[in-house]
Amino acid sequence: MNAVDPRPVYTRATEQAAALIKTVRPEQLTGPTPCTEFDVRTLLSHMVGGTLRIAVVGEGGDGMAVRPFVDDVPDDAWTTAYDEVRTRVLKAWESDTRMEAPVRVPWGEVPGRAALSGYVMELVTHTWDLSDSLGHPLELDPELADFALTTARRVLPDPQRDEQTPFADVLPTPAEADTYQQLAAWLGREPLTRA
Repeated sequence: MNAVDPRPVYTRATEQAAALIKTVRPEQLTGPTPCTEFDVRTLLSHMVGGTLRIAVVGEGGDGMAVRPFVDDVPDDAWTTAYDEVRTRVLKAWESDTRMEAPVRVPWGEVPGRAALSGYVMELVTHTWDLSDSLGHPLELDPELADFALTTARRVLPDPQRDEQTPFADVLPTPAEADTYQQLAAWLGREPLTRA
């Protein structure tokens, strides 16, 4: 278990994601992402929906009943949609008792601390996906990648993944890779090829 309180890390991860989402231009919404099954619009839908899911978990509800995608967000409203759910999730996880209470998430029943750490990993990874899709318009926080990579290596130690795992097999990491690139490779993502 990660002894570090994931709440300040998650707060910073949501701030980073929000800043990046603000940079998305309408013509980029149909562009590809390192999540090969998602375009940028679908990735944003998943970032908002996944944040809503962990907000419901933090509120004591059944997060598994929440679809991890949102529909009907106008193309010019992604910033607002994410800011609303981000505010909700941070409030839901304020209490220290949430850190130790068991909660149900897609990978099982775990203490709240472990659940929120897993969602740091997911949000930071999807933030890198979005950043890569947009041509890296902002510098990403390497400390968030360190936390996410440590979590990823702990919860997904096996480099070979089955079809039940939402992440692909580990990919080779170039020697010069930064922490975000290492995280992406550990979760089976390749950067988009750019000319």
